[in-house]
Amino acid sequence: MGINRLAITPGEPSGIGPDLCIQIAQLGHDHELIAFADPELLRKRAEQLQLPISIEQFDPELPPSPTPARTLKVVPISLKAEAIPGELNSDNAPYVLETLTLATQACLNGTCDALITAPVHKGIINDAGIPFSGHTEFLEALTESNKVVMMLATEGLKVALATTHLPLRDIADAITPKLLTEVIEVLHHDLVNSFGIKEPNILVTGLNPHAGEGGHLGREEIEVIEPTLDKLIAKGITLSGPWPADTLFTDKYLATADAVLAMYHDQGLPVLKYKGFGKAVNITLGMPIIRTSVDHGTALDLAGTGTADSGSLMTAIEYAGIMATHRNQTTN
Repeated sequence: MGINRLAITPGEPSGIGPDLCIQIAQLGHDHELIAFADPELLRKRAEQLQLPISIEQFDPELPPSPTPARTLKVVPISLKAEAIPGELNSDNAPYVLETLTLATQACLNGTCDALITAPVHKGIINDAGIPFSGHTEFLEALTESNKVVMMLATEGLKVALATTHLPLRDIADAITPKLLTEVIEVLHHDLVNSFGIKEPNILVTGLNPHAGEGGHLGREEIEVIEPTLDKLIAKGITLSGPWPADTLFTDKYLATADAVLAMYHDQGLPVLKYKGFGKAVNITLGMPIIRTSVDHGTALDLAGTGTADSGSLMTAIEYAGIMATHRNQTTN
């Protein structure tokens, strides 16, 4: 297995992102971890956490090498203002977006093999006068991707979403044959190319209770979901459904599934987070780059205290390495 270069953005500087970077750097890693961040921010946070760290400037001319314990390579990007743990400052919003932009560009130009993002604070970026709806949308535009799909994964379960952050009253109208076709094709493609699953088996939930109960509880399954699945099955994609969501997430069905496609955010993610919160990873599919992220927020109250749990970031690093290896094998 080759050594991958994994770009990490610490996210909101007053949150736990910098803490997590310092914590995971205490261990050695098989891949080369590169933080796109202010090195002084990382040094100060390490002092607050009373953890040893050696900050080294990243040199792209050197061959990739495993990351030694208590070491972190950095692409230096300066904060706009001092970052105080737990205290948001809108002056640093441009810094947060600069770290994301430069790390993404490093992945697009082949310097890095994957991007791992710690949590940002959407509100403070918008307070700075910068329209920002989230990592996913920002990266979708930055990479000029046609269609991205949100998938969360933990041990034994992967759940992708047909729709993401929509009010419930808008979801039924959003579930169209075009949307489902695009989402399923992206999901199938990335399961093959980024996870090395040759013939992935995807289970699809219904939209309504009991998957519509034969039309008595809604007709979206009959009129939209089933015909779309039939067309995709005819193209060679292994699918089944629509299944009632209240029984799909059981061993009987999941034992043979490589991924589940849920129709909306709170249909699929509560199950996944119950199963693996703190050890789950958010993955953006459909981009020319690999992007994984933690499954939690900025936790401002924990910043600088040493009590933040780095489990999700470790999982994000693990998945990024696996996906980068599979994708490199596929393209080479």
